[in-house]
Amino acid sequence: MDGLTISFRGVRFAYRTGAVVLDLPALDIGPGLTLLLGSNGAGKTTLMRIASGVERPDAGTVAIGGHDLWTDEVAARRVLAYIPEHPDLTPYATVGEIAALVARLRGEPDESARQALAAAGLDQLGRRTVRELSLGQRRRAVVAAAMIGAPSVLLLDEPLEALDADMRARFLGWVESALDRGATALVATHETAPWTERCGRSIRLIPSRTT
Repeated sequence: MDGLTISFRGVRFAYRTGAVVLDLPALDIGPGLTLLLGSNGAGKTTLMRIASGVERPDAGTVAIGGHDLWTDEVAARRVLAYIPEHPDLTPYATVGEIAALVARLRGEPDESARQALAAAGLDQLGRRTVRELSLGQRRRAVVAAAMIGAPSVLLLDEPLEALDADMRARFLGWVESALDRGATALVATHETAPWTERCGRSIRLIPSRTT
């Protein structure tokens, strides 16, 4: 199996007893661009949160390139870049601190963090805390963190939301470059047009199962 494959085995997740949100007996997502589709409440964001290690499944395993997200965390998560639908960031950390932390986790020099902030138009806001940012600036901070280094597994949940035209173009170019070097990209979106040209596969979720 390819070293960049996201593998779900026997994954089940429920937010409350008796209400299963996600049920994935087996699913492999390999290199290239895969679109994750489905109506609101179908489980797209839940799948993304489980694939990124934010949520732990009630049952089953998730592996990135053969590394279990919960028993081999460092190896599994080092290659991941996750952009959540809502930019949840530590409110009292500065933009620069967040970027520097991501760079260290990916084994990248501080210069990579500075370059990513500049690419996102945040190079003058490095000393501001997250709580001082507008929603659009928070979104760009999340995008900047994702762009540090060369992550090879991209988990993108409505990634274009709240981005202006210039930042959208920069971000889409970054995704294109990642795909050109063989990355795996899973994109959950209702806005499919910017992605269809590079899309190699789509997965549609319905409550508790996939088709």
